[in-house]
Amino acid sequence: MCRWLAYSGSPVLLEDLLYKPKNSLVVQGQHSRLGATTTNGDGFGVGWYGAVETPGLFRSTDPVWNDRNLRELCAHASAGRVFAHIRASTGSAVQQTNCHPFRHGRWLWMHNGVLAGFREMKRELAMAVDPELFPDIEGSTDSEMFFFLAMTFGLKDDARAGVARAVGLVEEVAGRHGIEYPVQMTVATTDGDTTWAFRYSSEGRSRSLYQSTDVSTLREQYPDHPALHELSDDARLVVSEPLGDLRGAWREVPEASSVIVHGGEDEVRPFAPVLP
Repeated sequence: MCRWLAYSGSPVLLEDLLYKPKNSLVVQGQHSRLGATTTNGDGFGVGWYGAVETPGLFRSTDPVWNDRNLRELCAHASAGRVFAHIRASTGSAVQQTNCHPFRHGRWLWMHNGVLAGFREMKRELAMAVDPELFPDIEGSTDSEMFFFLAMTFGLKDDARAGVARAVGLVEEVAGRHGIEYPVQMTVATTDGDTTWAFRYSSEGRSRSLYQSTDVSTLREQYPDHPALHELSDDARLVVSEPLGDLRGAWREVPEASSVIVHGGEDEVRPFAPVLP
């Protein structure tokens, strides 16, 4: 389906995240190890927070491994909070407005998975979106609709509750259409200060999701590993699949869980849908 990463910590060059790791997102574009599809070539996007309040966004329908402009950007741009996503379409058009991350104000959102039966549910889900937000939907994906449902149900005030209510609505609508397992998701969202990530599926068999372990501990285990000394102690990554094979560097996010990353602190909590 898709692969993504969410980074926070001291500013790093984008190429250090997207190109240099052994199993980088660019590598995963053609050779994903844990994804539902090996190839993720239906576009990509990078969002980052810099000098202005609204995050920057660069998206393209080119395969991530074949875009020279991305390579140029990543060699010069650095940021302390980065979202990156490579896309494998589940049926919607390959167009720039369908590439993740999606942006609204200070918020970014990206999704790996699918809302099964979206075609049948689309009208009802669209009618549930706040009328003031609806004109800002630019593309045709279930992922962007999901984002605006979460915004409608309070994402800005309580991110976990907003996502739980959006999932609850989707499952309720799906039930009326006879769709048994409508939600398959790993989702990441941020307001530029905190990152929230979610792993959940209606079936209880969610796509892969991992978080990095404490950098200071890894430095003690691998004192001769140069990359670890370039990261700040508060550096954190949440990823669809590990970026490398360094033993102890990654731990799997449990099924039906959310991860909250704020500064150098990260917390894992249970996640369950709530009917709005």
